[in-house]
Amino acid sequence: MKIPDNVKTIIETLEEKGFEAYAVGGCVRDSLLGRTPGDWDITTSARPEQVKALFPRTIDTGIAHGTVTIMIGKEGYEITTYRTESDYQDHRHPDKVEFTPNLVEDLKRRDFTINAMAFNEKKGIVDLFHGIDDLQKKCIRCVGDPVERFDEDALRMLRGVRFAGQLQFQMDEATRAAIVQKADTLVNVSAERICTELTKLLVSDGADRLLLAVDTGLTPYFLPELDRMLGTPQQNPHHCYDVGHHSMEAVRQINRLWKERELDLHFSHKEHVALVYGALLHDVAKPDCKTTDEQGIDHFYGHDEQGAKKAGKILKRLKFDNDTISKVTRMIAFHDRRHEGCYEAGHYSPKGKKAMRRLINQAGSDVMPLLFLLQEADLLAQSEYHQQEKLDKLAAGRRCYEEIVTAGDAVTVKDLAIGGRELMELGVRKGPEIGEILKKLLDLVMEDPTQNTKEVLQEQVCVFLRNGD
Repeated sequence: MKIPDNVKTIIETLEEKGFEAYAVGGCVRDSLLGRTPGDWDITTSARPEQVKALFPRTIDTGIAHGTVTIMIGKEGYEITTYRTESDYQDHRHPDKVEFTPNLVEDLKRRDFTINAMAFNEKKGIVDLFHGIDDLQKKCIRCVGDPVERFDEDALRMLRGVRFAGQLQFQMDEATRAAIVQKADTLVNVSAERICTELTKLLVSDGADRLLLAVDTGLTPYFLPELDRMLGTPQQNPHHCYDVGHHSMEAVRQINRLWKERELDLHFSHKEHVALVYGALLHDVAKPDCKTTDEQGIDHFYGHDEQGAKKAGKILKRLKFDNDTISKVTRMIAFHDRRHEGCYEAGHYSPKGKKAMRRLINQAGSDVMPLLFLLQEADLLAQSEYHQQEKLDKLAAGRRCYEEIVTAGDAVTVKDLAIGGRELMELGVRKGPEIGEILKKLLDLVMEDPTQNTKEVLQEQVCVFLRNGD
């Protein structure tokens, strides 16, 4: 197993002074799996003050719990003293932390066997709890008694689900049973920590392991809406899944499309996150909006608008930032727009451009590329009933949008050839009237982009003023 030069230097520096030191946890796990570790954590027998004395640049990251960050250039490496923990009154944080010179005692307190391995070049891999065997078996298993591990930190239950998804592993039966037993202790975990684990799961290839959180009783404590979605059938020719499984399939399709087109999409990780939550929650209001007609066919009128409101509340509950909430809710509000006017007699039609310009104005140009991808994932998660025709209409909508962007058509007030200053020069009073006239001018140029010239718009303003509009 190869470790980075900086990690090797830190370990060797500590060993030269008579201390033990190992790379530990996820970096060892990922290296053994052939994955690139996101970061490298180090554990040592040295006390925090001894670590600080050996390195010129350190940060007291969590010194009360034995953690110091060593800075080498612009890179930071967390190094933690061997420790034991006890008395977890809140099922999250230890009331008592004690340093120990014993690596075994430190590894015993860790969550899962695959995260309880240590490595240095002198000793090789230290694997006291058969983590390598569990990697080979593709198994998530707690170190020691799983009930005790989850009593210590309730977040570990959701972390176990997340690791099962990210690594596409199965969960050990005793570990799974312990989650069922201790699920209600998840109420002790902050929304921010839950959101971090949920997000890592949803952007992974194994996002469907969220259903493991449902089966073990975790979701009522952070996403009860999913349980309702899973209990809502869709007796409708357009669908082959209940609402919940359809939404999970849409998440899977988002991640598949993301991986296939990553080089072409140029989306950020934050936009990927917005997309998976858009896919998960796009039909969140269907249980509230469901009606069944005389033929026994289910309908969900208004679920897009209601879903946007409901998703906004969920994302606020999970402590998302306002920008992500805005993007996700706008995607959901417009996810059922099918771009009918862009597709005529089996072919692309430019007749849909007026409607498309209005959609861009309503949804926001920043969300349109995301919206198209969400709509594609949504269609691919439905039945095959008219599916190809729907995808063709969506492709026509994309083409229509791209032509509008390329042409530079006005879709917001900022795109108009004149602004508030010019309106005041023409005699419009400062105040709300300026905004009202700019909106009328935008309506005009969204109908006909050729009208977006300074001369034409100034003439139109004079007409408005003469007519008292």
